[in-house]
Amino acid sequence: MPAAVFVNIYDISIETGLLLQIIYYLILYSLSVMIVSHFISKTLKLEKGESAALKNSISLMNSGNYGLPVSQLIFSHNPVGVSIQIFIVIFQNLLTYSYGIYNLLSATKTIGSIIQSFLRLPVFHALILGVLFQSFTIQIPNSIFLPLNQLANSFVAIALILLGAQLSNIKLNFFHRVITWALIGRLLMGPLLALAMIYLLNIDGIVAQSLFIASSFPTSRNTATIAMEYQIEPELHAQIVLFSTLFSIITVTVVIYLSYILF
Repeated sequence: MPAAVFVNIYDISIETGLLLQIIYYLILYSLSVMIVSHFISKTLKLEKGESAALKNSISLMNSGNYGLPVSQLIFSHNPVGVSIQIFIVIFQNLLTYSYGIYNLLSATKTIGSIIQSFLRLPVFHALILGVLFQSFTIQIPNSIFLPLNQLANSFVAIALILLGAQLSNIKLNFFHRVITWALIGRLLMGPLLALAMIYLLNIDGIVAQSLFIASSFPTSRNTATIAMEYQIEPELHAQIVLFSTLFSIITVTVVIYLSYILF
């Protein structure tokens, strides 16, 4: 993951004005889904581990190995749409390894311990280096960048293998209330909140289409990966990833269709 974060930040190419608009939208959208997930968690009176699973499953979406191929297919003749999705991948990675890990560790650790754990993460160091290299246009020799790029590309395959191994050993529970509400929050409420933010900020065209479609993607497989690493409800996280990915076949198709009508 550190290599993937560094390479994505280093390679991104978006105009400053558009980038600021996207950042503003992503902050508002992320805050709105966090608030909604927190409200649902409190209403259901969940235990800390289940609450973390619900919040992460609604707030963190699979923008990488799911979202990027979809965007590349839809916006094959417009690189702006793909560039926006790449930035969303970066933003979601940051959210996963900050907010996502905070949700998990808050069930067992103090805030001070959580901050120390975050600052020790290689992903955090990769983020800082990526921003510095991008900001100062520092050229990386091909002999270094090519292996980094290959390592970044291999992360998705490794993560999926680990997730598959995890799913093979779990007992599926179709009627767990956390799974049900996680699917409702991520696949239904997520796009509705995105649509509200897009209209509120008066965003249109390709940018609106890209942001709206991105909001419909299923729960990030990273939620299951970090849950397995910290042993906080790993089976529940993995089941949510599985079911949200399956049901997203329907919801993502509907959102793509609506994006062409609305924008």
